[in-house]
Amino acid sequence: MPTQEKKLKCRKIVKGCAEAEAIVSNDPFCFYLIDPKTGIVIEKNHCLKGQSIANKVLVFPSGKGSSVVQVDGLYQLSLYNNLPKAMIVKDPDPVLVSAAVIMSVPLVDNLEEDPFTVISNGDIVKVDADKSEVRINKTK
Repeated sequence: MPTQEKKLKCRKIVKGCAEAEAIVSNDPFCFYLIDPKTGIVIEKNHCLKGQSIANKVLVFPSGKGSSVVQVDGLYQLSLYNNLPKAMIVKDPDPVLVSAAVIMSVPLVDNLEEDPFTVISNGDIVKVDADKSEVRINKTK
């Protein structure tokens, strides 16, 4: 049975296009608290602790931490090819935006529907920041 694709408008923050499996976090992210060799979240008490964000579309509420730890965290992930393919954020901040620009990770916000209700772990999500759209293919 083919899946129904849902297309949503969004706002481009960092240019680019990527498609991958989604991983959804209800907790803010500090990229310095991810093991760069595996992409696994190591932050104590984080809702995704023990799960990998590597090569996935990361859906999360906001970033946290200073610009140095955010950029360095993403840089360390890039050394091992474990960056997220793209990011969908609810509340972008200058630190997160700067880190995504420096590391060339597509970043969008302002989806026309709440990303936490329309995107689930494992969905295949295409973020096309250049076209200001997100396409969601449900897997469950």
